[in-house]
Amino acid sequence: MSDPVGKLPSELDQLPDRDTEETAEWAASLDAVAKAAGTRRAEYLLRRTLQHAEAAGLALPKLLETDYVNTIPTSAEPEFPGDMEMEAKITAWNRWNAAAMVTRGSKYGVGGHIATFASAAWLYETGFQHFFRGKEADGSGDQLYIQGHASPGIYARAFLDGRISEQQLDNFRQESGGNGLPSYPHPRRLPWLWEFPTVSMGLGPLSAIYQARFNRYLQNRNIKDTANSHVWAFLGDGEMDEPESTAALALASREQLDNLTFVINCNLQRLDGPVRANFRVVQELEAQFRGAGWNVIKSLWGSAWDELFQLDTTGALVRRLREVPDAQFQTYATRDVAYIRQHFFGANAELVQLAGVLSDAKIAECFHSSRGGHEPRKVYAAYKAALEHKGAPTVILAQTVKGYTLGAGFESKNANHQMKKLTIDEFKDMRDLLGLPIPDSAFADGVVPYGHPGADSPEVRYLNERRAALGGPAPARKVHHVALPAPAERSFAPLIKGSGKQEMATTMAFVRLVKDLMRDKETGKRWVPIVPDEARTFGMESLFPSAGIYSPLGQTYEPVDRDQLMYYKEAKDGQILNEGITEAGAMADFIAACTSYATHGEPMIPFYIFYSMFGWQRTADQMWQLADQLGKGFIVGATAGRTTLTGEGLQHADGHSHLIASTNPASLNYDPAFAYEIAVIVKDGLRRMYGEKPEDVFYYLTVYNEPKVQPAMPEGVEEGILRGLYRFNTAADLAEAAPAADAPKIQLMASGTAIHWALEAQQLLAADWNVAADVWSATSWGELRRDALECDEALLRGEVRTPYVTRALEGVTSPVLAVSDWMRQVPDQISQWVEQDWTSLGTDGFGLSDTREGARRHFGVDAQSIVVAALAQLARRGEVPASAIKEARERYGL
Repeated sequence: MSDPVGKLPSELDQLPDRDTEETAEWAASLDAVAKAAGTRRAEYLLRRTLQHAEAAGLALPKLLETDYVNTIPTSAEPEFPGDMEMEAKITAWNRWNAAAMVTRGSKYGVGGHIATFASAAWLYETGFQHFFRGKEADGSGDQLYIQGHASPGIYARAFLDGRISEQQLDNFRQESGGNGLPSYPHPRRLPWLWEFPTVSMGLGPLSAIYQARFNRYLQNRNIKDTANSHVWAFLGDGEMDEPESTAALALASREQLDNLTFVINCNLQRLDGPVRANFRVVQELEAQFRGAGWNVIKSLWGSAWDELFQLDTTGALVRRLREVPDAQFQTYATRDVAYIRQHFFGANAELVQLAGVLSDAKIAECFHSSRGGHEPRKVYAAYKAALEHKGAPTVILAQTVKGYTLGAGFESKNANHQMKKLTIDEFKDMRDLLGLPIPDSAFADGVVPYGHPGADSPEVRYLNERRAALGGPAPARKVHHVALPAPAERSFAPLIKGSGKQEMATTMAFVRLVKDLMRDKETGKRWVPIVPDEARTFGMESLFPSAGIYSPLGQTYEPVDRDQLMYYKEAKDGQILNEGITEAGAMADFIAACTSYATHGEPMIPFYIFYSMFGWQRTADQMWQLADQLGKGFIVGATAGRTTLTGEGLQHADGHSHLIASTNPASLNYDPAFAYEIAVIVKDGLRRMYGEKPEDVFYYLTVYNEPKVQPAMPEGVEEGILRGLYRFNTAADLAEAAPAADAPKIQLMASGTAIHWALEAQQLLAADWNVAADVWSATSWGELRRDALECDEALLRGEVRTPYVTRALEGVTSPVLAVSDWMRQVPDQISQWVEQDWTSLGTDGFGLSDTREGARRHFGVDAQSIVVAALAQLARRGEVPASAIKEARERYGL
């Protein structure tokens, strides 16, 4: 066979052919088949050969796309183990109550989504009846990531099993009274039911992957036996367009997470219309997942299609299914048989002939409703195959009709995502279709009734028996509190006593503290260091050989730095999660570790360290997910502030993360200036998050890469450190050039690295201008504001409370000047509760590349700028001459 014209070279051209005659014979055989039986037959033989080669274990590239048919043929489906008629009744009740709940709520204007669960009902019910392990089973049970828009169906099931009342169903999306149901899976709002918040699109799939990975992490570190825990993530085909949805597919296959299954409900509809109007999302997803190394199972067609495929002796039907785009198939689901005969089967003579032997009823059944995702036998076969597959995660692509069983007004309509209710007549039609014993008299008042067969009915007994066999109710969240003992004081002592004459950055102080805490006999193994590929930047390389970097494969190579003291060591029981360049992945790791106390009954103490600019700005959505999931741990924004890493330029210059962090009610935000402050904050954080009375909070600490001498902790400052403010020193404490007793006074309030500029300014003010400045360390602008807001709220209840910041400054008559390496809005958060004259300095604007000194002069926050600002504040009060401002600017070169 001659090479085709214009043939491009391939990798095969680089390999030696030891038998060119044999190769030519194979090629000639293929040519002969194509000539005698047609190209389609030749294609079929090639694909069969590749399939056989894969089954035989030959190392050939896999096909990324297969025919648009079910992966598991009908003949290979396992026997269905349940009572299909009983399960159909249970599913019918859940369909009804889900639709009723949303419809009844619509009269209050709260809305809801009906069509998603209607399409996915059997995907959930089959899992609940036969696969999803509950919390009362051995281990931790399964982890279920429920598609958010399907939550009405989950509530309906909880109503059927008695865990939710009719009153609660009527309070769907009406939570303020305390007896309502959140719109989506929200553990913070309904912590006994929901485990994982999923509606922030794309974060569910990402979190599910890292949850499955963290399960293995706990297993490999001998902390918890998670061998029987399986992670199920239910997703929409439209949701897969989110970049986070597919961001970690390669990680899942690389680490062989066969404890993970994605179930993608392919109803071919996004929120506004078809998912791939001109293309086929199922085929696209198959190629994407196969290319990433996943096991792919397609469950597309219901049993009604069996007859069509048996009649398709030429392959014309299968080829036609591969041609039809999503939007057209959606149209077929809403049009009459005549339209389908013309536009689908009329595509070629072979299909016309096939359609000629099909009844109108058969065609209508196939194209209007018969989908793999609507048949429990096919769903069961897919789930069973997923669990039995080893060595790779599985994705199930299940095709459904969006709005299935809701009637012609809903099914496959572009607008069905926004449609919030059915009419009474539509409900009656649905009742008849589902065969529910609900009489017309139940609609007498014009309100659709809820339906329940009775607590002792065969349906409820069957449901409870199945759940008992699988380990109890699901979904469910159960917390068995395990208080961790406080670490030994010796871990905190080095930071409390200071660094002497040695300079040390607060980043290094934090890492040193954690390194000591990881040696604690009681709690050391529970620390989970997480870093996205810059551990060396933060001085964490000393942890590599001692703690090890987690890898399920261990270390299969000899590291290039093996002969060095701090070599790169990977281990199956490694403690460090050293991610690639993926803040989203590291944050997903963090969430899984932060919530292990609930998911697995094993409290872990994660700390996630990163360039502060790449935290809240980049992954704030996941921080909210963390708060929703009631996570506990330490987030550490290193190389913080706008001027401490200025050589890197604008994109590394964080001056606003504390503002973003302040929007999250669960985040306790600190900007410590000294190492001893870090020790006090971390110690108290361990108590608050892991002690006898744990709180559902997490910590955000900002630390700096600027080496400074770390002082010893003064006496009596612990409360101020934790509350957010204390006086570090006074002008009288200055060893030299102390101002006169009657000198003008000012209060310099600073956080983080800015404390050093304030201390230098304190000396300049005393020596050059006879101004007495006290310096205050504001460890947390956010906690000061939180406390003040609580005092304001108490006042509305008739309680008179004074904010801590107001009390701390009580008796001070001089003005306050606040300064930080953050935008002015950060310290200005507390200004309304400061009774003294207030002004602030900050790093507003874009970052820039320069030296630290140059950048601080640019933003007007260096010591000399603080002096000028202080003089200006005092001049407005008439306490220094106005000429002092100009004189100071000239003296300091401003």
